[in-house]
Amino acid sequence: MHDLYESYQPLLFKIAYQMTGSINDAEDVVQDVYLKMYGMKKQVQEPKAYLCRMVTNHCLDLLKSARKRREHYVGEWLPEPIMVSDNEFFDSVYQGQQLSYAMLVLMEKLSPAERAVYVLREAFGFGYKEIAELMEKSESNCRKLFSRANEKMGITEEHAVLLEKESEAWVSRLLHAFGNGNIESVLAILSEDVVLISDGGGKAVAALHPITSRERVAKFLFGLLKQIPQYDGNISFEVKNINGQAGIVVLSDREIITAILLHTSNDRIQNLYFIRNPDKLAKMGR
Repeated sequence: MHDLYESYQPLLFKIAYQMTGSINDAEDVVQDVYLKMYGMKKQVQEPKAYLCRMVTNHCLDLLKSARKRREHYVGEWLPEPIMVSDNEFFDSVYQGQQLSYAMLVLMEKLSPAERAVYVLREAFGFGYKEIAELMEKSESNCRKLFSRANEKMGITEEHAVLLEKESEAWVSRLLHAFGNGNIESVLAILSEDVVLISDGGGKAVAALHPITSRERVAKFLFGLLKQIPQYDGNISFEVKNINGQAGIVVLSDREIITAILLHTSNDRIQNLYFIRNPDKLAKMGR
């Protein structure tokens, strides 16, 4: 059983992380599955399907309870980021098993069942028959859940799994624009209806509500730059591979204080995600 579990552990973690948006929850799910597998005495005929079903069901339960927890979360909630270089999990980016960070954010609009079907279908390419068996639903029900998920997120299927392939160029453009200190240069690369979401979880200073429009977002960003001298330690910016795309890591004396990811659309920056909750940044610095 141990060897069997070890063979499928990476897949199980990938599924659990994208279903929950949380590294800690994903690790707990996989650990729980391991304990249950360890205690089993009978041989499983289809181990992959069995393990995926266990993970899916566990994640569905977690997502239901997570909704209640997030009702009391201070400010906006964003998925926990993973530094690619620190986790072999994201080798899966090149195997088409990873949704973009923007997609993880959008999936917060979905019900647990819709999210599960969407992840299994889009990230891992499971057929509707397989998904139906994993979730113990009919194929037609799973198709409806997938269609409803697309409708809620307001996206077309071809946009769903695209990672931010040109994110490094956009990150460079953003940093260069700020390096010039010219607000017009920043405005030029922001979409008119750009949205900035900041997650501090009540443990770090962050905007409690999304900031919209390029003028407000640019003003907010330049306001952050003016606050840098207030930090006791030296502030530095590094471009890192986060969630399969280029992101910005802000460090104070080598401690990560912010992770920033971008989403672009129509040759402009459409979304900016600032993760500042120290609990969500802790594992990035390992």
